[in-house]
Amino acid sequence: MKGYNVTNLQYMIDELGEDRVRPILLNFSCPFNRDVEKFIHEIAIEFSKQSLARTYIVTTSYKNKQEIIGYFTLSFKLLHASRDNLNKGWQRRMAKFGTYDSNLKKYSVPAPLIGQLSKNYTDGLNNMISGNELLKMAFEKIVGVQMVVGGRIAFLECQDNPKLIAFYERNGFIAFGERPLDPDEVDLIPGQYLSRYFKHYK
Repeated sequence: MKGYNVTNLQYMIDELGEDRVRPILLNFSCPFNRDVEKFIHEIAIEFSKQSLARTYIVTTSYKNKQEIIGYFTLSFKLLHASRDNLNKGWQRRMAKFGTYDSNLKKYSVPAPLIGQLSKNYTDGLNNMISGNELLKMAFEKIVGVQMVVGGRIAFLECQDNPKLIAFYERNGFIAFGERPLDPDEVDLIPGQYLSRYFKHYK
């Protein structure tokens, strides 16, 4: 997108080294979601080095300096969806791209997971980009991957927050269940579970 730069964190590590990248990432803040803040501060570099997930840093020029205004993280996972949470049409779509376990009554679909997606609230930098623009960038990467490996489904998990849920539903995501919080998420994420959403796109 015009005016924005999207950089794979691994490229930053390779070019600058971890010691220079870590302080840059610490300038990111999100007071509304401690999980996304902890991820970019403490986890993103290790996940990138181990190829567990790819984090993309979004920057723009502000006061003659490149500033981080957001980031998103992508990985490839198995989406598990109960048949009871899907109507007939979505069941057919899931069957096209995955498999169905008749004993568990669940579909399993290999698909990109948007693991993290957030704007940077440090010094008002969140005003430099909209959530819609950030999500569009993530999908540009997803479509590029699926042009190579196939597939038309992506998914995510988010807090049970009305504003977040409304945002993803406006962007075409469909609810398909909930996941209880892992032990390491309990202190970071309000509530007892994450809402799960998928999107099928052309």
